[in-house]
Amino acid sequence: MSVLTTGPPSRLRTASLVVTPAVVAHRGASGYRPEHTLDAYRTAIRLGADAIELDVVPTADGVLLARHENELSLTTDVAAHPELADRRTTKVVDGETMTGWFAEDLTLAEVKTLAARERRPGLRPGNTVHDGREGVPTLNEVLAMVGAESVRRGRAVGVLVELKSPPYFDALGLSLDEPLLADLRRHGLDHARSRVTLMSFDGAVLRRLARRTLVPLVQLLDVGDPVDGPALDAIEEYADAIGVHQDLVLPRTADGALDEPTRLVRDAHRRWLDVYVWTLRAENHYLPTEHRVGDDPAGLGDLRGLADAFLDAGVDGLITDHPDLAIRAVVAAA
Repeated sequence: MSVLTTGPPSRLRTASLVVTPAVVAHRGASGYRPEHTLDAYRTAIRLGADAIELDVVPTADGVLLARHENELSLTTDVAAHPELADRRTTKVVDGETMTGWFAEDLTLAEVKTLAARERRPGLRPGNTVHDGREGVPTLNEVLAMVGAESVRRGRAVGVLVELKSPPYFDALGLSLDEPLLADLRRHGLDHARSRVTLMSFDGAVLRRLARRTLVPLVQLLDVGDPVDGPALDAIEEYADAIGVHQDLVLPRTADGALDEPTRLVRDAHRRWLDVYVWTLRAENHYLPTEHRVGDDPAGLGDLRGLADAFLDAGVDGLITDHPDLAIRAVVAAA
């Protein structure tokens, strides 16, 4: 486990994101509960996750919500609220045309009338028994819950916060930076050793945050993003780690099996950048062919074996919907 390290002169390294190798519960334990609910986060903590991951989007009155995207119909019952029927609209967000109900068009009071539901009922029918039991939490509420759970369990639980679509919200006058930092300050978490980490696919917002906070920053990268030496050199100037699509570390062959590791982990570590991979899911639908068990796409395969492969490749953290299964791999590798 790293504590404080000093990298190249371009950026003083902040505290370690979480223990290394870390298991981060993606949207909470979203393999077992509807994503981004307090129950999903608490379940992840109970299962032993080192940290939880959540995404944030703003309401019309500038309050940050824990949602993966600003369109709310996939993960809430907003379509069943006749009083909100006139808010349904079509927008282009990050180049994608979407029709539905958007967080930035609803006040916090209106969002609080909604109930959360499972995003993938076909693959995760067991999660649907929890539909309607919880609402949509704010970042403030999640941070309060994590603080309470950390005290209750006698261990500090990390929080990885992804800022969704910053340029889109900047253009609407709903920039995420200020309410985010305000929530961190409210809970005494705006410092290098708070176990809070901020992430985004947008390098511009991370550069802004690098001038305003000492919490660790993670540049997210997807397949197709540049990951060569010059790209990593640029990221190292403002970030502490990269969070990458798993195919950037272990690509898949034409028949869906794992291929040989790329150079990415080695190249990132040479620049003092930790590497987190996303998103490990246990259902056969998501797994490489050699880790599937049976023919049912919704059946659970060998996620532990996949986690082992990434640990062997040298990654510093696993972001996963099924934290308990990834933890078994980390414990066995210790």
